[in-house]
Amino acid sequence: MDSSSSSSGAGLGAVDPQLQHFIEVETQKQRFQQLVHQMTELCWEKCMDKPGPKLDSRAEACFVNCVERFIDTSQFILNRLEQTQKSKPVFSESLSD
Repeated sequence: MDSSSSSSGAGLGAVDPQLQHFIEVETQKQRFQQLVHQMTELCWEKCMDKPGPKLDSRAEACFVNCVERFIDTSQFILNRLEQTQKSKPVFSESLSD
């Protein structure tokens, strides 16, 4: 276990591209799962008064609206972060020179 942590500290240039891609994909999966968990928890608390055998139409509409708002908000935040990053110089590039 120590050897893997020391090899990752050697620098990103030394990391196998396939391994780096695998790590990126797994990180994206983890982020997606966290978003789904947050969305589920938030919408459940907001929309579910009394759990029962079936969803009533009010709860169903609430869940649909909640999920859509959550997705829209997440997308807006991601787009805003991308715009902010594009407008600022990247520090890692200036440090590697």
